[in-house]
Amino acid sequence: MAHDVGPGRSEAAAPLTSEQFPVGDGHELYVESVGRQGGIPAVYLHGGPGSGCQPDHRKLFDPERFHAVLFDQRGCGRSRPKGSRNHNTTQHLIADLEKIRVRFGFARWMVVGGSWGATLALAYAQAHPERVSGLVLRATFLGTREELEDAFLRTLPQFYPALYEDFLNFLPENERATPLASYYRRILDSSVDVHGRAARAWHDTERTLSEHAPKQTRLDLQKTSGVLPSTPFMEAHYFANDCFMRPNQLMDEAGKLAGIPGIIVQGRYDLLCPPATSHALAARWPDSEVRIIDGAGHILYDPGIRNAVMKAIADLAAKA
Repeated sequence: MAHDVGPGRSEAAAPLTSEQFPVGDGHELYVESVGRQGGIPAVYLHGGPGSGCQPDHRKLFDPERFHAVLFDQRGCGRSRPKGSRNHNTTQHLIADLEKIRVRFGFARWMVVGGSWGATLALAYAQAHPERVSGLVLRATFLGTREELEDAFLRTLPQFYPALYEDFLNFLPENERATPLASYYRRILDSSVDVHGRAARAWHDTERTLSEHAPKQTRLDLQKTSGVLPSTPFMEAHYFANDCFMRPNQLMDEAGKLAGIPGIIVQGRYDLLCPPATSHALAARWPDSEVRIIDGAGHILYDPGIRNAVMKAIADLAAKA
């Protein structure tokens, strides 16, 4: 899920390298590295699906210790073609990760990701466990339909009942019985009159769920101007297809993570990816530990989360 873009912060160090890296199917990924040659190999996976890496994400890695790679996934950020959903599935992204790893000559690397980035990190680690030295996850999302229904159809009306009414009332009455499928269909509609308003409504609802103290708790259903957010389109593509995974795939195959050390950073009040999911995963992954951050919700920039992720990366490096 999206919303790992942070507020304005001090200037991040310039990348060690940056390039447009062709991965096939007409896609070129923006790939950069930070730190030092010969440092501990690591890769950062951004959220969404559909957002992109930010300069502040570079600062999660100690430049004296790490050689870390950050990249914008297919269709995201600075990757080209922007917004393309062709040849864009979880399996494609896993294959891209392997191409990037080989490009940098890493035998194994630490994989770091939050929310959708955690989904992709787990899928990659289960596909290539021998290539992963450790996992740092924030806000575990397993990519299931049940998690999305829990967040938008059960948690949302409990915590923000007026916003839930707005979220439903955006849809025609005959589409409200299956609201998530209706939103995905509208967001992926070719008509800007259809997808524009739906993308804004989805984005603003998700943003409220993602923040511990949101500034906006109602939808402006009349809003039709301004730049369209990019993440709802990729999210609708992935979520409508169950993130291109079998039902409960990541939990059912958690045994493949055996021997991989992991730290899961979890906000106590995360309404999108609640603590129960992280604890359920950890129960099937004995090499992991869950670190609960009180007073925090979903996003990387809620109080305590970012520092906890940095500490988890450092701790896992010391353990490895």
